[in-house]
Amino acid sequence: MAHGNPCLGDVMSPSGGGGTMQASHVVHVLVLGILLTACASPDAPVTSAPSPDSVGAELAAVSGAPAFGEPLANLTADELARFGAGLKEFLTVEGVGEGLGPVFNEASCATCHNGPVGGTTGRKETRFGRIVDGAFDPMSEFGGSLIQDQGIGLVSSGGDFTFVGEAAPSTATVTARRITTQLFGLGLVDAVPDEYLLGLARREAATSPTTAGTPHMVREVRTGLTRVGRFGWKAQVPTLFQFSGDAYLNEMGITNPEFPDENCPQGDCTALAHNPLTTLNDDGAGVVAFNDFMTMLAPPPRGPRSLQVIRGSGVFARSGCANCHTPVLVTGASPIAALSHKVFQPFSDFLLHDMGALGDGIAQGAATGRQMRTAPLWGLRTRSLLLHDGRATTIVAAIKLHGGQAATSRTRFMRLGLFDRFALLSFLRSL
Repeated sequence: MAHGNPCLGDVMSPSGGGGTMQASHVVHVLVLGILLTACASPDAPVTSAPSPDSVGAELAAVSGAPAFGEPLANLTADELARFGAGLKEFLTVEGVGEGLGPVFNEASCATCHNGPVGGTTGRKETRFGRIVDGAFDPMSEFGGSLIQDQGIGLVSSGGDFTFVGEAAPSTATVTARRITTQLFGLGLVDAVPDEYLLGLARREAATSPTTAGTPHMVREVRTGLTRVGRFGWKAQVPTLFQFSGDAYLNEMGITNPEFPDENCPQGDCTALAHNPLTTLNDDGAGVVAFNDFMTMLAPPPRGPRSLQVIRGSGVFARSGCANCHTPVLVTGASPIAALSHKVFQPFSDFLLHDMGALGDGIAQGAATGRQMRTAPLWGLRTRSLLLHDGRATTIVAAIKLHGGQAATSRTRFMRLGLFDRFALLSFLRSL
């Protein structure tokens, strides 16, 4: 067992106090002895967890909330108030008078992320593009690559005009469907230092080079700095705050300080002459509130941990699944104490991996059409549609569709005996 391994978090008391183990966690030590081979902490100089004999005193483990949609435990009164205000913003249905559109996907955050609260309803969106001389072209002249499939309809600004939803042009050679992502525990993901994820990528390259992930280095709008992306199917967004502002513009058509320019409907910028609200739609307050909600939304609760589930976690590691679906990460310092230096279990490295034919063909930033961010597995049991496009409706079907760097793990799964397969599926259904 390597010193400084963040996977020790699963054997710590949820309170993190004094390194004391609760009886219910002791049995997990056996399983984590296997899991540690797949999720060792990143090398120096990356911020890493302290040695096992002091980990309880310096780090606290985050347990999932007792129910979906709950705030993190141990928030202050002010933080709880901000979470409540953010939840209200999350549920608000925007109107044209608030800047909705003129083209958009949905009028409320909850429409896509309310199954359960903070999860995903399975709402599918479309991206498109074409391949030109071997390179991906998002066809920006047609409003690509993301389609806003609804319009606000008839308006009288600048003369009568009807805004309709966009569609992929006939000249597009690549189209892809994507399910909206879950929001559980994203404040913890946001609080993981860039250096930690970079170190994790180095560790993967050294210990499992055939499945090693690639950090997606992207621009943070607020600072102009290059950061490690971690949000979105291509890890194309570096911070939760930027994710919030991006969603306001690209999902609801609401401009805001970091994203002040309206999307041109189907690429036709002249249509914006009829936009009913030409001023900045949100002064930043809505984006901040939505960000607060996501930041302080607790991880999903885990299901019952039977002996089969415990056995399955070992099969998960031995099959190579944990090479990409990293069981445990550690946050850095945060102004919110409930997020500061916490051990949590998203089952993702938040890095890009070549998924072969399972890639969606869409390039974003440095992410190629074959690369996808490792999907976090926490909250898996709430999902009825799996993979980025929802093509799989069972866990077995989703595993069988894995390709590229995941092909070996897929093969190992197919060769599992009956009892190991049952145990693995029991484990996954507990997440």
